[in-house]
Amino acid sequence: MGARDMEDLVTISMPVEPDANDLLSRDPLALLIAMLLDQQVPLERAFSAPYDLARRLGHEPTAPDLATCDPEALAAVFAERPALHRYPKSMAARVQALCQLIVARYDGDAGRVWGDAADGTDLRKRVAELPGFGAQKAQIFVALLGKQLGVQPAGWREAAGTFGAAGTYCSVADISDEDSLARVRAYKQQLKAAAKTAAAQPGTAQPAAAQPGTAQPGGRAAGKNPGQNAGQNPGQNPGQNPGQNPGQNAGQAGPKPAKTSTKAR
Repeated sequence: MGARDMEDLVTISMPVEPDANDLLSRDPLALLIAMLLDQQVPLERAFSAPYDLARRLGHEPTAPDLATCDPEALAAVFAERPALHRYPKSMAARVQALCQLIVARYDGDAGRVWGDAADGTDLRKRVAELPGFGAQKAQIFVALLGKQLGVQPAGWREAAGTFGAAGTYCSVADISDEDSLARVRAYKQQLKAAAKTAAAQPGTAQPAAAQPGTAQPGGRAAGKNPGQNAGQNPGQNPGQNPGQNPGQNAGQAGPKPAKTSTKAR
């Protein structure tokens, strides 16, 4: 399904400015980029970023445009204030990798990721193979396509798991305005509170991340960022060495241990 087909369906209605929603609704690549960027930043920032990127470039970029763009130049555009993401250089590289795969596998047409899918399971598999997407984010994106754009191949709800259920408020797939955004964020707070209580009680199992309401706004699962590498600490900059503090240069010494008093007691 290409951009023209998307125009005939229900439009995306995120709590962002109208022009940003319009771009997300008619440009499959913009929607994929927004979903990719939806980690470690507020949902509003992630889903506004494709529109801001187009304004900075002076045109709406295609997958071939971004796939062949100079990496440093693209990173510089991402880093312009206000930055398009908390980690502009890393996310610019992921966006470029996404576009390179779309060019290589889908002839540059991002809409074919779901337009050519045989069924819900195939759709989820295609999305999970994209750079910056993992198993859970793929389920959330399948749910978003089905709930907000009417992309509903056979078995899409099952492929989306709990995120595909009707009447839930547990991911970006369920957000269409400020009220629904508040409901999803309320789920996030409930999950955090439950996890904190469970952690304080030895032997109590913590809530499973895949249960309804366990995903943070934008599909971020509690305790782990979508696309986070195994062993990577939550909140860790993509590409950052495990255990390295955010902003700490590789090889930089960590905090000095507290001095032990030698004063006679």
